[in-house]
Amino acid sequence: MLPTDEDAVWEQIVAGYGAEPPDPPGARPFRSIEDLALPDPEQSGRDETSADEPDDAAGRSAKGPLGSSVSFAPGVAATPGPRDYTAREASDDDLDEDDEGHFVPPEPPPLPEADVTSRFAWLAVVGGPVLLLVSVLLGWDMTWWLATLCIGGFLGGFATLVARMQPGDDEDDDPGRGAVV
Repeated sequence: MLPTDEDAVWEQIVAGYGAEPPDPPGARPFRSIEDLALPDPEQSGRDETSADEPDDAAGRSAKGPLGSSVSFAPGVAATPGPRDYTAREASDDDLDEDDEGHFVPPEPPPLPEADVTSRFAWLAVVGGPVLLLVSVLLGWDMTWWLATLCIGGFLGGFATLVARMQPGDDEDDDPGRGAVV
């Protein structure tokens, strides 16, 4: 290692304080945010002085203000954006011999028929609170038999549905043993 003179290096740092370092080779000059949507002066063949002409301001307003949601809305900007893309419609000619075509799911199995007890239990579970709500909204007198019918119907229907639930798989005593193959 070469011996360095720390005092000389420190004096160099202090002397360069506040001075802007030179741009690296190939760097482009700074442009304000309003001018970012405009083409580069090197590419368009114009110099920096022509950027303040009124025709540039008209071109900038045709695109909309940079950074606003309006300039990126579909069909609004002067140049098409990602939301302006539309996929072409699929046709039967797109498929070859290897393609099977559009997937059509099989017909689902029919729902099991509910018995009379389950239907009355669901009627009580839903009908009890609805009857209670209707009686409050219409201003009916809350008599003992109306309250018993609403609350008792809900509780009885709920208890009936819980009691009639299928127990499921009783063989799964230890759920923490991981995947079973």
